[in-house]
Order: sequence, then structure tokens, then C-alpha cells
Amino acid sequence: MSPTSVAQLGSAVAEVMGARPFELMSLDEAVATQRTDADVAFISREVTGTSTKHEIHPALQQVYTLLRQSPGLQWVHIHSAGADRQIYQDLMAKGVRISTSSGANAQVVATVALAGLLAMARKFPLLWAEQQAREWIPMMGQRMPRDLPGQTATIVGWGPIGQKLGSLLLALGLKVVAVRQNLDPSLQGQGGVEQVSFEGLATVLPRTDWLILACPLTTKTRQLVNAHVLAALPPGAHLINVARGEVVDQDALVSALQSGHLGSAFLDVFAHEPLPTDSPLWAMPQVMVTPHAAGHSDGNEARVSQVFLDNLKCWTMGQALRNVVA
Repeated sequence: MSPTSVAQLGSAVAEVMGARPFELMSLDEAVATQRTDADVAFISREVTGTSTKHEIHPALQQVYTLLRQSPGLQWVHIHSAGADRQIYQDLMAKGVRISTSSGANAQVVATVALAGLLAMARKFPLLWAEQQAREWIPMMGQRMPRDLPGQTATIVGWGPIGQKLGSLLLALGLKVVAVRQNLDPSLQGQGGVEQVSFEGLATVLPRTDWLILACPLTTKTRQLVNAHVLAALPPGAHLINVARGEVVDQDALVSALQSGHLGSAFLDVFAHEPLPTDSPLWAMPQVMVTPHAAGHSDGNEARVSQVFLDNLKCWTMGQALRNVVA
């Protein structure tokens, strides 16, 4: 655990462990002394810090090296909802169980996606640019925003984030299509939500006003949104991505935006992070770029810690862990 987690959660860990013998060590100390005898590791937000999965800072790389060199490592819990960093794939290949904090930031990400949708629907990027230029241009004629009620939002991924976002959009009067791995016939049509499989995505694209990505990165979702998918959307449709950048063919996305076929995009994730400074996405007036920050909120640390502690209790009792990556 990080020194911060040791200080904040040490007593809670001791309570969960009870009379069982254990040693609690900070990752900093473990790296410094090259301890490779850990059974469990908790990778909290401050451990990954400002590193991305594409650009890993040396201090984090040392932690990853230590984990790879720990032969008795059984389980790693991570702060994120996704486990697509290469280190986690490598550890799973060695038989290490990886559990995520899926659901801990679902409300936060869902509200950020909603904020992006509302900002695009009301043309806030355009209005902000005009504010900076001190221009007063009424929203009339072709500038007139469309009513949201009656529009269709297709949400790719129906986990905790997708479900919370779906409920918010339904409350605003949108029609919601859930694209999910496994359909549940008992839920079809309930609450106004239509379900389709990933294979059925193409059937709903022509009537999709908002294509919202809230899915994990898998072999099925990698480059799912390509030039063909974008072309199948109606002219002026919008894209919101709070999933992973690799779910989208970024070159195809840029082309669709430049041609005007895609009306706008709210993007929190990118094919390479940080987004290179020479990317055309930065300067597009119909694009909002945020630095993979949709899941950040000051209450997340406590929720992630609780998921870890709940899982630790399960681990000590030999019970199934929550959110284990298959």
C-alpha cells in the first residue's frame, strides 16, 4: 500500500485481519528494500499519480517491477474501474487475481458525461468562444439548439456508469438504448430502455443522436467506433467518450469532425495520453477535451478504500472477491 493508505487504513486493515498474522508495508519501503514477498497489493490513486498507461513515471515503474518480481503475489486491488494497463495483464497471466473499484466513481463519471452532453446540446463551446471575443450573437436560425426530449442516446456499456447515466438521460426525456454484452430479456423495455447486443449496434446507429461510450477496453471494444460506425450515425450526431481512448479510431474521429458529419465530441480519453500537443482535437471548436478526469472527485478515495477493505475481508475468509477481472 502507499504510505498514505497505510496511515489512513492501517487500523481498518488490522481490524479485518483480526488475529491473523500480517505485515503491512508501504510500497515505498518495499521498493527501497526490494521486498518481493508480498501476498496482496493495493494500488490506490496516489500510487499511479499523474502517470498514464502510455507514459509511466520512473517511481511507478519501480512499483510495477516489484510486483512482477513477487512470486507469491496472489491478489492486487486497483483504484480504477478498468484493468487495461499492461502490468495488470502481465500479472493475470501469472495467475494473480486483479480486482477493480468498478462502481466507486460511477456517479461521478455519469454526471461528467451528462455535463458534456448538456454542454454540447446547448453549444457551450461556441458560446464560450464568442464570450472570449465579446460577441453577442443570439441563438436563432441554424444556431438554435434542438430540444433534448425525444432524442436518442445510445450508451455502449451497461455497467454502473452506463446505468446511472441512462437514468439521468431518461429523466431528461431522452430515449435510451443500452448496448451490452449480455442481454436480459426480463429488462427489455423496462424503464424506457431498449437493449441491443454489441453485434446489434449497427441497427441503432442511424437513429442515434448521442453515441456515448462507457465500456471497458476489451478485444471486442477496441476500435469499435471506426469510420464505418461514425458514417452510420445521422449527420450532426455527437460522440461522448468516458471509456477508453482505444475504443475509438481517433484518425477516423478527427476526419468525421473535420467533415462536419459528426456535430461535436466530448472526449475525456484518448488513444495516447497525455493527448499530444499537435493533435487537431485541441483546436476544434466543436470538441471538448478533458484530461482523463471524469472519474476524479474528492469522495472517490473513501469509496475505493471501502471496496478494498470489503474485498480484504472476503480474501481472509476465502470468499469470492468483488470485481475480479476475468
